[in-house]
Amino acid sequence: MPRTLSSFSPFIVRALRRALLGAGLALLGATAQAGEIAVIVKTTNSSFWQNVNKGADAAIKETPGHTLTFAGPASESAVADQVNLVENAINRRVAGIVLAPSDPDALVPAIKRAWEARIPVVLIDSRVSDAGKTYYQSFLSTDNTAAGELCAKALIARIGTTGKVALMSYVAGAGSEADRVGGFKRYLQANSKLEIVGPYYSQSQMATAMNQTTDVLAAHRDLKGLFGANEPTAVGMGRALVQSGRAGQVVAIGFDGNQDLQKFVQDGTLEGIAVQSSFRMGYLGVKTVDELLQRKPVPKFRDTGVVWVNKTNLQSPEARAVLY
Repeated sequence: MPRTLSSFSPFIVRALRRALLGAGLALLGATAQAGEIAVIVKTTNSSFWQNVNKGADAAIKETPGHTLTFAGPASESAVADQVNLVENAINRRVAGIVLAPSDPDALVPAIKRAWEARIPVVLIDSRVSDAGKTYYQSFLSTDNTAAGELCAKALIARIGTTGKVALMSYVAGAGSEADRVGGFKRYLQANSKLEIVGPYYSQSQMATAMNQTTDVLAAHRDLKGLFGANEPTAVGMGRALVQSGRAGQVVAIGFDGNQDLQKFVQDGTLEGIAVQSSFRMGYLGVKTVDELLQRKPVPKFRDTGVVWVNKTNLQSPEARAVLY
């Protein structure tokens, strides 16, 4: 007659339960070793995020047994659509998720679901709120606070400590926006008497940023400086400067490094750009998921760096490594 667990001594029962639990964990780990790694970004309609995809694709080629999917909503403000993409990835039991969260709070329930489903989540670019810290395993990003301070310092060096500066931002409350713009504003307030006009939120739409900048330039003829806080916003800002005839007259600082922004630096429309390593975010995001699936230790935070690029170092190896 078969014996039940209750017929053994308590010591043996505890040992058996530990062994069964260990076997279950090992089985789960083994089944997760190969499979889909889902990279979910804020939008696919941006060369910044396409460069993240290039990095992820390079990493997956070095990671046998895995496949890669890349997805994002139509715009960075379509937060509900991004939540649905994460939920769908969980439902199809992906091996791991690399996520650039569009909103620090709205994505927390979804990454909690992934955690409960034992699907590792690696965040890139933007953080989530403290309520979500337990549910992701690693965060790879520019130190956006320091990057915002870097831009503020460069602006003060060119225009001095008095006058007006317009702040052209993107999606209010996004993790990277809060840190980047917050760092910029705090540095200006602590180290100058510059008056900040704005912020204006483009929703990461180039055309919106262009229209907003055109209006700001018309309303503030005495404006001395501009800060465009992400790629589409900075591109729209640069185009508005050119069309208004104010390029080179108002000192403008941009963020990120696509072809349009490089051209603006070269021709003097922009004083300089702070460039993140978007390729590295995608590459390390996939690599970190793979390390987690192999049960290797990973850092909770990894700074992927930022490079200040202006006309003098635009062609340098350091700049070319991050420009796209």
